[in-house]
Formats: sequence, C-alpha cells, structure tokens
Amino acid sequence: MNVLDELAGGLVVSCQPLPDDPGDPMRDAYVQARVAAAAVRGGAVAVRANGPADVAAIRGLVDVPVIGLYKHGTTGVMITPTAGHAVEVALAGAQIVAVDATDRPRPDGCSFADTVRAVHDRTGALVLADISTEAEAVRAVAAGADAVATTLSGYTPDSPPTDGPDLALVARLVDVLAVPVIAEGRYRSTEHIGLAFAAGAHAVVVGNAVTSPLWITRRLVPATPRDGQSG
Repeated sequence: MNVLDELAGGLVVSCQPLPDDPGDPMRDAYVQARVAAAAVRGGAVAVRANGPADVAAIRGLVDVPVIGLYKHGTTGVMITPTAGHAVEVALAGAQIVAVDATDRPRPDGCSFADTVRAVHDRTGALVLADISTEAEAVRAVAAGADAVATTLSGYTPDSPPTDGPDLALVARLVDVLAVPVIAEGRYRSTEHIGLAFAAGAHAVVVGNAVTSPLWITRRLVPATPRDGQSG
C-alpha cells in the first residue's frame, strides 16, 4: 500500500491562485493552507498545491496527502519543469509530485524519466505524470511514473480544447495503463465527477470551481444586468 491508495474513490481539491492573475488576493501560503483545511474538512481525500511555500503551509494543517507541483514560466512546460523543481517540492513535504510529462522540451534539458529518477532517488515521493494524450501517458508510465493525470488535455498543441473534461481520455487510459488514472481538467460539477468515476478514474481533481472566488465570480458576473456597463 502507498499514498496513492489513500486517494482511491475520492475527491482531490486543487488549492491554487489563478496563474494568469498576479493580483489574485488568494496568492498567499497562509490563505491557501486554510482553504485546503476547509476542503479537507468538507471531505477532500487529498490536496494539490503549487510551490514549496504553499505545500509546506498546507502540510502543517492537513493530515491527507499533498500533491505538490511547481509552476514556473509562462509558455511550454510550466508544471514542475525541471528535476530541481520536482525535488524542491518533494522536500517541502509533498508526498506526490506532479510533473509535466508531455513531449515538449524541458528547460533543464532533462527527460521526464530523468526527473522521475531524481524524485525517486533523492526523496520518498511518488511522481504523478500530468499528460495531454494517451501516447504521453504510456511513455510516462514506461519512464517510471507512479500515476497519471489528464491535467493537460486541451491545453497543448497535441490535444484539442474542449469546454468540459476529457472523459474519453480517462476511459482509454484506464484500459491501457496499469497505474492509477486521475481525472483532472475542467471538472466543475457533480455530474462530471460521477462520469469520471464511471469511466474508471482512481480519483478526481477539482480546482477553481471549489477554491477560487475570483474564477467563480468571473463565471457568474456575465449573468447579471450590470455586466458590461460602465460607471
């Protein structure tokens, strides 16, 4: 049994400020730790968090697994782009490290397999491969990934964007992989969650729809008469 077993059949809540809005008031480790604690109190089986400071703060308040990542840069590989970033997140307390496992070049020149080895050899953490296609998932598992997540489907040139989650990709991965498949990416309703588990997902990640007041408000404001008015 490993930490991934603790996620089985449960909801993982991603506690992160909006990456495209530097002014998001939620961009604070103290705040994110309390958001995470509230999510766990509500039933989340794990938390996904960005950066060593947030990971460490969250680990201090919750007793569920923390999936850590390290967003860096604005284009290409941004989710834990280097082996150094991956190890730093693990040393901050993440039991699982999420790493971009797409086919795009990594800024440190390392392969995804190199990053997996660095995490496994230097820390006790597992590696979650964030992928956008079935082929990437297969290669990531061959490179040593302990689990895969559909996080990047719809966000790379190799995966067409969709309005909702890529449930078809979840179902295909469950059929071809021998590691847990975590559904992530545009999961925003109980219906989405139910469909993901029906497709065989090990766990489902929900982010902005739970933890970002800024994102939620922006989704709701267009329904108001005042939207678009000035003054």
